[in-house]
Amino acid sequence: MDKKSNFLFLLFSIIFTETHAAKGSNRHQFGSTKLFVFGDSYVDTGNSRNPASSSWKEPYGITFPGKPTGRFSDGRVLTDYIASFSGISSPIAFERRKLVKKSKLQFGMNFACGGTGVFDTLDNGPNMTTQINFFQQQVEQEVYSKCNLNSSVALVSLAGNDYGAFLAKHVDLKDLRAFTSSIIDQLAINLERIRSLGVPKIAVTAVEPMGCLPQSTASSSYQNCSETWNLISNFHNQILQQTVQKLNGESRKSVFTILDLNSAFRSAFKSQDSAGNLKFKHPLKPCCVGVSKEYSCGSVDKTGARKYTTCKNPELSFFWDTLHPSQGGWRAVYSVLQSSLQQLY
Repeated sequence: MDKKSNFLFLLFSIIFTETHAAKGSNRHQFGSTKLFVFGDSYVDTGNSRNPASSSWKEPYGITFPGKPTGRFSDGRVLTDYIASFSGISSPIAFERRKLVKKSKLQFGMNFACGGTGVFDTLDNGPNMTTQINFFQQQVEQEVYSKCNLNSSVALVSLAGNDYGAFLAKHVDLKDLRAFTSSIIDQLAINLERIRSLGVPKIAVTAVEPMGCLPQSTASSSYQNCSETWNLISNFHNQILQQTVQKLNGESRKSVFTILDLNSAFRSAFKSQDSAGNLKFKHPLKPCCVGVSKEYSCGSVDKTGARKYTTCKNPELSFFWDTLHPSQGGWRAVYSVLQSSLQQLY
């Protein structure tokens, strides 16, 4: 070849190599990333086994995908947004793993189940230890190899069901601080176990301001948060912060990252639209509620008649029901959490 041909051939080779290297890099970052999810209703995408669970009833899922999917919201939940950040589809729910093609398993698996905690709760779903047992089975059965896990991330949600179970059995709050310590101790064991199974990056949620959940604010017509419950949240998060710092120090790596739902919720309450107006004019008021105290969102009577009401536009409500954010609420929370998520990738 002449000099001009040599030059063109070399130029083409460089462009071809760089283009494919970039594609390969992107494939490594996104295509091979897997997300494994543990916890409760804030991240559950269809594992609740109870057919009476509200997450399988209308109007849940009304915004996305237009029908109930087992998510405790009108649409997407935290898992969906974190999966999107990772550049992957939401991982398949563990209970649905045998109902889908194997290709659907490539994005990871969701073991979280609504109503559960690190310990057994008022719900009969699998606690977090059992969820990790399910994950271990998948690894031992080589559904996911050690190589698969090298670029994986775990999301661990603990939204407070353990506290609800504790307070249902204990009137005296004097033992609550010790109970909080036992929750965090067990959570630390769970986090270390997930890491030992091969997951190199693990995100764990701080507890949201439980006193600002509509079930706590209803007594003030959804105007004021319960300071008692918020103090419980703050103490929990303080112990969690200390524990995660210790875990990272022992591993000599920043394996564990806290997703601060407490601060994210509070920031989202005050978030504004492009015109500078508050996105959520009544952030503590839920969109979907029962028509009276004996009913809740999704309730029907013996004739099948609805015993709940919904707001006109769920996107304008931070909370969907008395416990869970709406899709719009989760989107606002996700926007606040993005800087923390960067530490996982």
